[in-house]
Amino acid sequence: MEYKDYYATLGVKKEASQDEIQKAYRKLARKYHPDVNKDPAAEARFKEIGEANEVLKDPEKRKKYDQYGSAWNSARQTGAPPPGWEGVRFDFGGQGGGFDFDQGGPEGFSSFFDMLFGSGAGRRGGFGGGFGGFGGAGAGREGADSEATLPLTLEEAVHGGTREISLADQETGERKKLSVKIPAGVRSGQKIRLAGQGSRGRGGQAGNLLLKVEIVPHPRFKVEGSDLHTTVNVAPWEAALGGEATVETLNGDVRVKIPHGSSSGRRIRLRGKGLPHGAERGDLIAELRIVVPEELSPRERELFAELQAESSFKPRG
Repeated sequence: MEYKDYYATLGVKKEASQDEIQKAYRKLARKYHPDVNKDPAAEARFKEIGEANEVLKDPEKRKKYDQYGSAWNSARQTGAPPPGWEGVRFDFGGQGGGFDFDQGGPEGFSSFFDMLFGSGAGRRGGFGGGFGGFGGAGAGREGADSEATLPLTLEEAVHGGTREISLADQETGERKKLSVKIPAGVRSGQKIRLAGQGSRGRGGQAGNLLLKVEIVPHPRFKVEGSDLHTTVNVAPWEAALGGEATVETLNGDVRVKIPHGSSSGRRIRLRGKGLPHGAERGDLIAELRIVVPEELSPRERELFAELQAESSFKPRG
């Protein structure tokens, strides 16, 4: 097995900060997620990105990788131990546990690498206090918590419900379908926990799957905290004389009054028509935008010309 440059996989420099590593991972994970990217090679790329992130996001694992990484290149290809580790034996408490490089060959080295870093999906609790923390033969290791992004429409986030999702197992590549209960009022950045659906341990319990909510942009509404923002188109005569307009909300259409003398940018606040916030809801803020016909009929042009000639209004002072 070839040595993998995890920094190159994520497209970051070796001195990159943890924040830079996480930003790079999230960007690539969204791009190559099999549920989003239908390219046949996307799934394999997604797994490589996940493997790199599991090592580099953990300061202890990253330190080990930085220290020994260059030695793994030849060791993984030849089965020989890294320089300075020849003839070294590790014992995990008797009863046949342990291995040595001279006798274990590539398998021994692979076991050592797995012990040092954990599997591609990681291990809960990191190194557990060093090599001695693995216990005797047969001791189980719990799987790590895994993370995935859950894109939701604004309507799904507000009303909640159930969503069927399909995820690729990072270790086996197999796909599994899960039913996710979405709580009403969930926000971007919040996580939904699915117990026992994370990475599998060796003889221990599986970790949890944490789904990080990401609300996709809505064609009509912009989210700001608990409030929603939208625009309402009005005709020049509606803005000048006043009237009524239909405003779309997440709970159906409502009629609002347009105050006479309204200009573009005037805001109308609809109380309680925003996002849930505890026992309350935010507001929907509708911003008026005056629009004019692209083409005028002869009579319309005549009337606008009469208004221009009659009016003493100066919009530019």
